[in-house]
Amino acid sequence: MKPSAPTSAVAVAEPGVGHAPAGPPPAVAFHPARPARPRPTAYLRLAKLGMVDYYLSLIVVVSLLPASGAGVLGASSWATLAAFLLGELCLVGAAVAYDDITGYRDGSDAANYGTDAAVRRLARKPLLAGTLTEADALRFARAALAAGALCWTAALALAPHRPLWAVLGVAVAALLVPQYSWGLRLGYHGLQEVFLAAVGWAFVLPLYGLLTGRATALAAVEAFLFGLGPLLFGVYSNTNDIAGDRAVGRPTAACLLSRRGNAVFIGALSALETAVIVTAAVLGIVPWWFPPALLPVTAARIAQFTVGMVRGDILRGRLIGIRAHRVLVVALVAANALYAATT
Repeated sequence: MKPSAPTSAVAVAEPGVGHAPAGPPPAVAFHPARPARPRPTAYLRLAKLGMVDYYLSLIVVVSLLPASGAGVLGASSWATLAAFLLGELCLVGAAVAYDDITGYRDGSDAANYGTDAAVRRLARKPLLAGTLTEADALRFARAALAAGALCWTAALALAPHRPLWAVLGVAVAALLVPQYSWGLRLGYHGLQEVFLAAVGWAFVLPLYGLLTGRATALAAVEAFLFGLGPLLFGVYSNTNDIAGDRAVGRPTAACLLSRRGNAVFIGALSALETAVIVTAAVLGIVPWWFPPALLPVTAARIAQFTVGMVRGDILRGRLIGIRAHRVLVVALVAANALYAATT
C-alpha cells in the first residue's frame, strides 16, 4: 500500500516519468544505531497511524444512517462500530507492516527513500531508520493480523443485522487487505490501483449493511466515492516511485504507461469522481444540490492535477489529494445531514 509515501509539499524532480530510466536509483545502505528495545512510537510509525484516511469511513457510514431510517443507534450498533474500527486499524496496520518488510527486503524502499530521505521523512520507515528489526516488524504484523480478524469476528457477532452479502464483504476484506505485498502479493500482480479503491469500498458498504440490513443506492455511491479518495493520492505516490517499483517488478499503472498515458489515466480517474457525482444527481439517487455541495472536492481535484501532473510537482499533488479526500468526507457528512433533515 502507499499510505507511507510522503505528505511533504516539497517537490521532487521527475525527469523521464513514464519512460524507462537508465537504471533504478542506487539503494542507499542504512545502518543506523538501533536502541536495545524498540519504542512504542516505532510500532505506531510502522502501522502508519498518522494516515487516517481509510478510517474516516466510519464517519461517512454514521452520517448515512439517519437517511436510512435507522433512528437512534442502539448498544449493539455502537459496539459493532467500535469493533469494526479496531479491526480496520489492526488489518491496515498489518498490511502496511508487511509492505514495509517487503520493501525492505527487495530494496525498493531504500531506492525510493535513499535519494531524498530527508524529504520523505525516513522515520516513517522504521526498518530503514533502524528503530525496528525485521523480526520486530514480523511479530507486529502477525499480531495485528490476528487481532484484526478477532475484532471483525466480534463485529459480525455484535451486528444488529447480518445480510449474507455484508458478511461475505467483511470476510473477503479481512482475507485480502493484508495481502497487498504479502501472501498473494496483490500489489505485484497489476492490481494495486484496484486494491487501493476496493479497501475504501469495503470499509463503507459492508459496515452499512451490518448496521441497517440493506444496501441503498446512496450508500453505494458514497462508498464508491470514498474508495476513489485513497486511489487518487496513491497514483501520485506511484508516479513518484516509478524507478523503485520497476526495479522490483511492481507493475503499477505509472510503471506500465508512458508519461502522457499516466497523466491521462490520472485525469480520467479525477473526472470519474465528478462524473459519478453528477450522474447520481441526474438519476435521482442524490438530491439535485449534491453536485454543488461537492464542488470544493472538484476544485481540489483540478488543483491537484494541475500541480501534480501539469507542473510536475508530484509530491505536492499527492498532498492536495490527501486534503481533497478529507474535504470529500466533510462534504459527504454535511450533505447527508442536510438530506436527512429535508426528507
